[in-house]
Amino acid sequence: MESSEGYKPNSDTYDAFISAFSSLGNADAMQAWYSAKTAAGFSVELQTYEYLISGFVKARKYDSADKLYEEMMASGVMPNIPILENMLEGLCKWRSFDQVKEFLKCVLDGGWEISSRMAERLVRLYVEVGTVEDMEELLVTVMNANQASEILSRVHCGIIRMYASSDRLDDVEYSVGRLLKQGLSFNCPDDVEKVICSYFRRAAYDRLDLFLEHIKGYYVLTRSTYDLLIAGYRRAGLSEKLDMAMKHMLSAGLS
Repeated sequence: MESSEGYKPNSDTYDAFISAFSSLGNADAMQAWYSAKTAAGFSVELQTYEYLISGFVKARKYDSADKLYEEMMASGVMPNIPILENMLEGLCKWRSFDQVKEFLKCVLDGGWEISSRMAERLVRLYVEVGTVEDMEELLVTVMNANQASEILSRVHCGIIRMYASSDRLDDVEYSVGRLLKQGLSFNCPDDVEKVICSYFRRAAYDRLDLFLEHIKGYYVLTRSTYDLLIAGYRRAGLSEKLDMAMKHMLSAGLS
């Protein structure tokens, strides 16, 4: 790849093309430039591996990403967070649950911290294809690895969502108490609203009141959550609770 003017591309030139085709998810073109770079005698740096693994995952060539990751580790190049995120994304899309668990173990044993993106993807996979027991095991794993509170909160909330979806109210309440005792709180309105829906399905209105009182000092209800409460109380014909919910919504400035 030398022009008529005698220009010879350097390592950065090859990486620029690899990066461009990685962004497009064009694995074949990306692979061709990678092969050309190594054939020209240039070493493969961390940034090159990041481009390649990202491109393979984007192109859904998960096996190629996995092989390249193994090659990278064997060469003594340690992954960065974007590489770990992309590898986890690929394994999750591959629906390889056992490999995800093994990969997570390697990440934690290596002393890396799980990023917010990784935690979100892990929880989503566990909710989709795992069991609540798997999620409880994941919580123990990340707690033992001293991961950040944001990561712990995401896993706690994943557990609560799974219990709420099955209307296991005793387990919901235990898990909420465990979350709050650790000084953590809910990540988003959807987590709270899934719990509320479970109480409504079970017509457990007094227990719902206790739940709302319990989280009051830790979480501020949003407009969508008040709308859900108002609609639920109205359907149940609970006029006093309906009036109280509307009053609280107005006092919170959510007219």
